[in-house]
Amino acid sequence: MSKPRFDPYAMLEALEGHRVSYVLIGGFARVIQGTEEPTEGLDLAPSLRGENLRRLTLSLSDLGAERGDGKPIVLDEATIRDQTLIELRSPSGELKVIPEPVGTRGGYDDLRRAANREPLGRGLRPSVASIGDLARMAAALGREQDMVALRQLRILADIDRARVRGIER
Repeated sequence: MSKPRFDPYAMLEALEGHRVSYVLIGGFARVIQGTEEPTEGLDLAPSLRGENLRRLTLSLSDLGAERGDGKPIVLDEATIRDQTLIELRSPSGELKVIPEPVGTRGGYDDLRRAANREPLGRGLRPSVASIGDLARMAAALGREQDMVALRQLRILADIDRARVRGIER
């Protein structure tokens, strides 16, 4: 499969169309929250409940997603917890399914508490990890490539705290 043109709307429409429970994380989520960085795909932490994994598998099939290693996509409760990262490619872009992102305590269940539904147009309002959770995950990864985004997230968190304090007065 050649390098696809990133189309987040198509990917999110497939996920939302099958009512998949997930929280967007990674670069695209950080961009939604206000960072400036290039990204070519979606990273998500899905709910690991059986019915949700079935819906996620259906949405991936609709997207024409494939594993880079050619292995079949198997997303069930028995196997997904053993995988730290499932990298997929589709005609709409790269998709990474991360059952328990580094820096979280339980993945989806931890992240959904502070996540917000963000309006992106076309009727899409995906669940996006909070600025604080995105910063926590980037810091836990400790990758040089995430340091600029981490600094931007910390500035955004400071702005958000100042805004809340201003409202409380």
